[in-house]
Amino acid sequence: MSNRIAFLGCGSMNEAILAGLLAAGTNPADVVATVRRAERAAQLAERHHGIMAIAGDEEPDNNKLAATGSAVVILGVKPVGITELAREISGSLSLKTIVVSVAAGVSLAQLEAALPAGQPVIRTMPNTPARLGRGVVSVSPGTNCTPEQLQTAKDILQAAGTVVEVPEEQVDALSAISGSGPAYAFYLAEAMAAAGVELGLDPELSLLLARETVAGAGFMLAEPGADPSALRKAVTSPNGTTERAIATFDDQGIPAIIAAGARAAADRSAEITKQLS
Repeated sequence: MSNRIAFLGCGSMNEAILAGLLAAGTNPADVVATVRRAERAAQLAERHHGIMAIAGDEEPDNNKLAATGSAVVILGVKPVGITELAREISGSLSLKTIVVSVAAGVSLAQLEAALPAGQPVIRTMPNTPARLGRGVVSVSPGTNCTPEQLQTAKDILQAAGTVVEVPEEQVDALSAISGSGPAYAFYLAEAMAAAGVELGLDPELSLLLARETVAGAGFMLAEPGADPSALRKAVTSPNGTTERAIATFDDQGIPAIIAAGARAAADRSAEITKQLS
């Protein structure tokens, strides 16, 4: 079997992984992507020189062609279309082909039922910073996935950021923290910017301060061994301004609110899986 990696559906997440792979030195000739429109295929081929991009409106069997002979197939269409795509390509796969899904809410059981018996399958949950190579990507291996095949997938997905292995029953919880988590950080930046305006700052300046402060804090958290509690305490001088703000957050129940939001996100993730089944 070749070293080819097929990206079936190339939205923002699959393109982020694809771009990271190329930046890490993967031969573009070993990469093929499928999309629906010829314009999008041309855009991908121009942006990622040397890859093959096949449009469905020019070649209706683009997914089957891309899957045939590929060592790894990454399913990147919307969750509602994942099992249909899996059934579409099932006759084009070798039993050694590793099928990876980046779709939220689609279980391993659903994927395995749509694919040939014995097909190695891996469910992943990436988040949006993957497009900058700073994402978190979970991997959950299916019944027929060997440790070597799982490692192959990890090596590919590392192009998008940090890869963590979790049992499938923890995917909903992980989704509530890392999957939805970037939105929590953006929400915090929004609230900080609004607070600055309320305190009399110019809106553009307040947004700049909030944006750069949250981004800078993220860089500090990304340093090896960084501990958010220790970093917070280092900024919180006794009887100072930050201490007063943190005490107010605690009094207002911010930690409990965040925990409740994460629980709601995890519950919704489980609901989506049931709906898709």
